[in-house]
Amino acid sequence: QVQLVESGGGLVQAGGSLRLSCAASGRTFNRDAMAWFRQGPGKEREFVAATNWSGGSIYLRDYADSVKGRFTISRDNANTVSLQLNSRKPEDTAVYYCAAQRGGGRRYQYNYWGQGTQVTVSS
Repeated sequence: QVQLVESGGGLVQAGGSLRLSCAASGRTFNRDAMAWFRQGPGKEREFVAATNWSGGSIYLRDYADSVKGRFTISRDNANTVSLQLNSRKPEDTAVYYCAAQRGGGRRYQYNYWGQGTQVTVSS
């Protein structure tokens, strides 16, 4: 069974640093995109960032306009993806979900999902 496990969330100050990590198992995502989504209180799930993976490196990074210039997505290997949260805002408070594709897909179409990790940004 494919599993994605997020870690690194918590209650953080706006001025602090935070790095979310996701580790996948049950499948090697050596040519599949992995991404981060989030869902704030009373909001719909939204896309945050994504990376593809080929030849042991990233050749495409995709960011939502709301996080461009503030968040950085990294693909440590085929099955691990991280999200560095900088210049955080209270609006970034949400449950962050790790996701992965299987055999490719549309920009926001993902096949596997983690359980999510809560990120709360205080001002």
